[in-house]
Amino acid sequence: MEEGLLLKEEISDERVRWGDMGKEMKRLGYLAGPMVAVTLSQFLLQVIPLMMVGHLSELSLSSAAIAMSLAGVTGFDLLLGMASALETLSGQAYGAQQYKKLGTQTYTAIFSLTILSIPLSFLWIYMGHFLIFFGQDPQISHEAGKFTMWLAPSLFGYAILQPLIKYFQMQSLILPMLFGSFVTVCFHTIVCWILVFESGLGNLGAAVAMDVSVWLNVIILGLYMKYSSRCADTRGRISMEIFEGFGEFFRFAVPSAVMICLEWWSFELLFLLSGLLPNPQLETSVLSVCLNTIFTLYAIPYGLAAAGSTRISNNLGAGKPEEARLSVVALMLLATMNAIVATMILLGCRKVFGHIFSNEKEVVDYLTDMAPLLCLTVILDSIQGTLSGVARGCGWQHIGAYINLAAFYLFGIPIAITLSFWLNLRGKGLWIGVIFGATLQTVMLALITCCTNWEKQAAKARERLFEDNSSFPDRFT
Repeated sequence: MEEGLLLKEEISDERVRWGDMGKEMKRLGYLAGPMVAVTLSQFLLQVIPLMMVGHLSELSLSSAAIAMSLAGVTGFDLLLGMASALETLSGQAYGAQQYKKLGTQTYTAIFSLTILSIPLSFLWIYMGHFLIFFGQDPQISHEAGKFTMWLAPSLFGYAILQPLIKYFQMQSLILPMLFGSFVTVCFHTIVCWILVFESGLGNLGAAVAMDVSVWLNVIILGLYMKYSSRCADTRGRISMEIFEGFGEFFRFAVPSAVMICLEWWSFELLFLLSGLLPNPQLETSVLSVCLNTIFTLYAIPYGLAAAGSTRISNNLGAGKPEEARLSVVALMLLATMNAIVATMILLGCRKVFGHIFSNEKEVVDYLTDMAPLLCLTVILDSIQGTLSGVARGCGWQHIGAYINLAAFYLFGIPIAITLSFWLNLRGKGLWIGVIFGATLQTVMLALITCCTNWEKQAAKARERLFEDNSSFPDRFT
């Protein structure tokens, strides 16, 4: 009789656990869906111009691609990475109901990133000269330099846009982000078409279109933050506290940027190396399409990661370690489902998607051969992308930076160079090397997540939020 009662209790507990899991997956899906759309819109601002420029000429595609790639390496990726510090700071503050901190931290981030954009803009202006100095094709370098120079205004818009996105994300305010993203992408598509094909600007029209579109998104989110009653408790006010928060922001912003940039820079480094291969226009064109395909598909795991970091940081700030652990498990289930679906779609479209970017048969055939490698990358990105969100939600960015340094630069990149230049696998060799790096990265992040003491992480988050002095405890043990 007692054994029967125990069995019923176990079955009941199991149902409760699966019920909680289902509820958490719904919560994550509610946040992840809009974040996927927001992230995808950011990637589409770069992909749409390449899709249009690619139909002008192979030179236009390769130069715009390398310009966009370098703009990411030296600007967009860096600003996005530093803004990701708010996923720890603002997320945990919101969970602890310290609402005024969100506005102050957002203003601190905007001010910091805007100042940083000044020297970065000068780098963009002289980008063509740097490319020629490092041995890139002179014709491609000249066109790419003009593109980055015209793209500079979007850098300052991005410095404001990313903290605003984190501000809304940490509060789960999805409607303003969705509205801003939808309007921006629709506007960008129309304006880009007009400026590229009708205005006579050619590929430079794509840069101008991106400038205008980024600032449009900033205006939409800024107006909502200023005038919406839903932001009344969190918008705060501009005061000297903005400057007092520099130390706290940079303690998380620098490792956040290093963590994200080390991974993304490894892909961009492959793109630059492809310019040293025989037939550089073909190699750079194909690698650029592969990179933009992966970055576009990465919007889904990045959206999941954003939802996960929001839920995890909120729960840790609120002192709820069990809920944080549950969010991690639910997050990984969603990531696995995404990997399966995305891989099947990409395999099914492998003979078609190349035509979207180019009319050249040589480019399209090369992309078809690269499709299986892209599918493997999608699987790894789905897992490690969500695990990176867990790291940002907990404040482990410094650990993630060490992992990415070892996985890509001490392991993946050397393999890529060996396969491409010594074994003559060209672009395929470069991509295989990064796959090796991503595999090691995924394994290491998974091991750290599995060994996490969530009770201790919640205690550390509460200690940091409510301590009277400005000292920072260790964020990982």
